[in-house]
This record gives sequence, C-alpha cells and structure tokens, in this order.
Amino acid sequence: MMTLLKFIPPLQLRRLKLALAAILLAAFGLPASGMAADSAVILQYHRFGESDMSPTNVTLEQFEAHLEYLQSGGYTVLPVPHIIAALSAGQPLPDKTVGITIDDAVKSVIDEAWPRLRAAGFPFTLFVATDAVDHHQARIMSWDDIRSLVNAGVTIANHSSTHGHLWRGDIAAARHDIEAAQARFQAELGFRPRLFAYPYGEYNLALRGLVEELGFDVAFAQSSGVASNSADFFALPRFSLNEAYGDIKRFRLIIDTLPIPIHDLTPADPVLQQNPPHIGFTVDDSVGDIKRIACYASNQGAVQLELLGASRVELRVPKPFPRGRSRVNCTLPGPDNRWLWFGMQYLVP
Repeated sequence: MMTLLKFIPPLQLRRLKLALAAILLAAFGLPASGMAADSAVILQYHRFGESDMSPTNVTLEQFEAHLEYLQSGGYTVLPVPHIIAALSAGQPLPDKTVGITIDDAVKSVIDEAWPRLRAAGFPFTLFVATDAVDHHQARIMSWDDIRSLVNAGVTIANHSSTHGHLWRGDIAAARHDIEAAQARFQAELGFRPRLFAYPYGEYNLALRGLVEELGFDVAFAQSSGVASNSADFFALPRFSLNEAYGDIKRFRLIIDTLPIPIHDLTPADPVLQQNPPHIGFTVDDSVGDIKRIACYASNQGAVQLELLGASRVELRVPKPFPRGRSRVNCTLPGPDNRWLWFGMQYLVP
C-alpha cells in the first residue's frame, strides 16, 4: 500500500487522505439520532486569564462559561482536521458542530486553557509561529510544552515563522517564511502540519495561492463567519473571541450560526485597490428571500444595500476604510431562530 502511495501526485494524495478521513467520520462521528449539517462554527482564541492583554485575551470566567455552554447546549466539538475532511468530501457533520482553534502558543494555553479543555473532553488545534518559540519569547511555550500537547492528541498547525504581515512582502519571502516554519516543525515534532492560519488573518490572492501550492489542506483567515463545504478552503472564517467580544450573550449568538452560501464575491482580493470598495456577492438560491439581509462595516454601522434580482447583493460603503484591517459582516434571519452569517476582512495598504 505504501509503495502505491508513492506514485500518487501530492494534490491527489491529499484529497484521497481527506476523503478517507471523511468516510471514517461519517461512519463513526455522526450520532444516529443527530441532524446532519454541511457547516461548522470554528472558534478562535489567543490568551486566557491575561488581563493586561485584553485585545487578545478572554477571562477565565468567560472561557469557563463558553465551555459550560458547549457541554450543555447539544453541540459536538470535533477536531478541526476531521471537520475539514468532512466538508472537503461533502460528508455530513452533526448539527451544531464546533471546532476550537488557538493562535500563538502562549503559556496560558497550556497552563489555563488546556486543563479546562481536557476536563471537558474538547479537542483543539494550536497554531504556532515558530520563531517566537525558538527565541524563547516571554509568555510563549517551549518546544517541550508543545511536544506534550502533541502527545496528548492536540493538533499542531502552522502560523508562519515570524508572525509577520506576509502579504506586504514579495511572494518569495512569504514562501521562505512558511517553509522555514515547516522545517522547524519537522525537526522538533517529526511532522509538517497540514493546516495554516494567516498571521492577523491577512492575505492577498498571491499569498492564498502560495499556501495552496505548498500543499496545505486548508488556511484560516480572521473574518467572522461559518465554515462550510461551499466556502473557500484557503480563506476559511473563524469567530474571534476576546474580552470585549467574549461575553456569553455574544457566544450564544455566534455558536448557533449557519453560513450564507455565496459566490461571485467582488472584489476577489481582500487587499483593496479602490476605497471605499464596491463589494458584491451572489447568494445561493437555497437561501430564499434575501430582502432581510443586513450588512455592517467596521466603524460605519449598517451599510446601504442594493439588491439586484433575487440573489445579487451590492454594498454601498459610504466612507473609505482606514489603513489596516476593516471588516464587513452580513447576517440574515435563518431557521430555528438561528442567524445566517457571512463576513470578510479587508486590508488597506
């Protein structure tokens, strides 16, 4: 079998592995009495109980409330690679499937988050920027810490070497950065991760194409929204949580969301060449009436919409976005009092 695998092209081999994983998930992961779904909410955390770092921190009280709600609300928390495998192969997931990701490998992950996640029986994926570990930066885990998590079954994923703004430089520099991280994972852990997260969630089309070319199965951005089988697997959304956006009321809102399936998104590149941007997308016919859709832009509130026909939505953003990162989120009331959600993060050089 291993001899045969050597002759399969890398892209086809990756798809084969995803399909096999999805078959196993379909056979063993979907409760017999559960409803099937083709989407999952992916959560993004950074720090835990570090009150001096509130923009990327959740309090321990907030985190414990999140875990308690997941345990009591009929949710299924699955390893992120299993979720990706199912979505890639078009296999069903349990309704209300959730994946947990944590970025940056800070010490509070292993000191505070990991014991609580382990007690709850919840798997998670840790995105590691390797230079910070190699340079023994303050509050960052060591390779021994990370190895202990690997041995406990935690998924380790690539978050670049430098945690820099990779889209700003040339593509050769980005390639070197990502491949250098892969080499460090191979040297320290004995494998090369298959999942990638863009630092700060920032990417352009060239960087997105590079990550796909390098053989990753998936890449995560930092836009709010729901991962689905119709989404771009190299710009998957995650709901980010911190002290300001980590209260239980918001958590209950986002954890029950469903995707707004869209296509023909313009502009295709999140790095804006025109500002304010002319944003538009086509909503899949399965959604039905889109007249109740509402969209919001960072620091601008509700945005005027123009509906073209039964499925095309055009956003009229009134003011230019400031330099840096800005977000647009669109929501639509869905079934069973759940919201349909689509979001994008845009970059102004």
